[in-house]
Amino acid sequence: MLPEPAQYPITGSTAAAIVRSVERGVTSGALRPGEAVPSVRALARTLAVSPTTVAGAYRDLRQRGVLVSHDRSRTVVGHRPPLSGRLFPDVPPGALDLASGNPDRQLLPDLAGALGRLTLDPPLYGVEPAHGPLLDRAAAALGEDGVATDHLAVVGGAHDGIERVLEVHLRVGDRVGVEDPGYIGSLDLVRAMGLTPVPVAVDDDGITPAGLAAALDQGIQALLVVPRAQNPTGAATSAPRRAELGALLADHPEVLVIEDDHAAAVAGPGLHPLSDPSRERWAMVRSVAKGLGPDLRLAVLAGDEDTVARVLGRQRLGTGWVSQLLQRLAVTVWEAAIEDGTLERAAATYAARRAALLDALTERELTAHGASGLNVWVPVPEEVPVVQGMAARGWAVQAGEPFRIDAPPAIRITVAGLPVEQAPAVAADLADVLDHRLGTRRG
Repeated sequence: MLPEPAQYPITGSTAAAIVRSVERGVTSGALRPGEAVPSVRALARTLAVSPTTVAGAYRDLRQRGVLVSHDRSRTVVGHRPPLSGRLFPDVPPGALDLASGNPDRQLLPDLAGALGRLTLDPPLYGVEPAHGPLLDRAAAALGEDGVATDHLAVVGGAHDGIERVLEVHLRVGDRVGVEDPGYIGSLDLVRAMGLTPVPVAVDDDGITPAGLAAALDQGIQALLVVPRAQNPTGAATSAPRRAELGALLADHPEVLVIEDDHAAAVAGPGLHPLSDPSRERWAMVRSVAKGLGPDLRLAVLAGDEDTVARVLGRQRLGTGWVSQLLQRLAVTVWEAAIEDGTLERAAATYAARRAALLDALTERELTAHGASGLNVWVPVPEEVPVVQGMAARGWAVQAGEPFRIDAPPAIRITVAGLPVEQAPAVAADLADVLDHRLGTRRG
């Protein structure tokens, strides 16, 4: 049964006033997570305003994550209020974790052995911010993927790099094109910085040309995308899609393009970057977290000369530099993981696990997406009953709501730790949940 529309008296005669009223209700607890708000037309009648005014307010609230649309006729208060700390999904005791998005610990390289091989004189103030061998290794990898490496910086992880690039170029209220569905951390970061997320639709080949064109028409100042291993859908920008998107972006040279290549060597498909050295402003951030381990909190940032210089200047005023010990450990582990085949083995294993689940879901006539990376995205009519049903059967999966702005409901299944032989059981249980808890899984 659908929840009744909220009884909290939303007020306001303008879109901005309606937004403030809803936000007060959420902050005070009068509007609870999952609670439905009145339809656009119903609220417009109550407030004696135009439906366009209410629609504009709801659109703003959806972009901020305050409201979530479950279908064309029902809008509810989001379960993740904006600016909250990132919440990890609950994994019930005894359930297999297919929700957290972590890499498989067994496929990560040995950090202990690398630590034992390190020799390091303690650096002092005035040290060069980047460790030369780390930059050389990153430049070689980026260059092989067609990314310009004339200007590089070392930052404290992918999101540290993204935040610094946004910070040095954008101002509060600026519009940022973001994938929809897209990574929770990126959506939260954009909102936390006072920027306005503009949803850009995603399919298996990356962001869609129509979605990008619509965002450009809305006057976005920046575009933030994941070129492969997109989280949560597994999308990977294909070469033909890259050409289509590049043609659109060529007409908007002022737009800042930021790419988050967070999975890199273990993503699967090759990289087809939108980052173009001929652009005025661009950045590619490559983290080592998925391939070498999340606790190696660093990434290498490539970009145009001005962007990298600004990032380095802002970094000097804050942390100063990323720990030289961490940088030296990272490059040591990175080189060893290439030499002994750890990265290649991990990429192949993730690809096999992803393909096994996709094949099993297809056999059950279930639509699913997962062209690359560690996740598979499965559209569902309703998320919460599916998550609960799967948990009852021993599988912890992630509801799609936190990843969505306007995209329809789905669940995310992380395949990183899913043995190939268990994929058919996951698909069978998901089909059973959809049949018995929701009454249908077709269409």
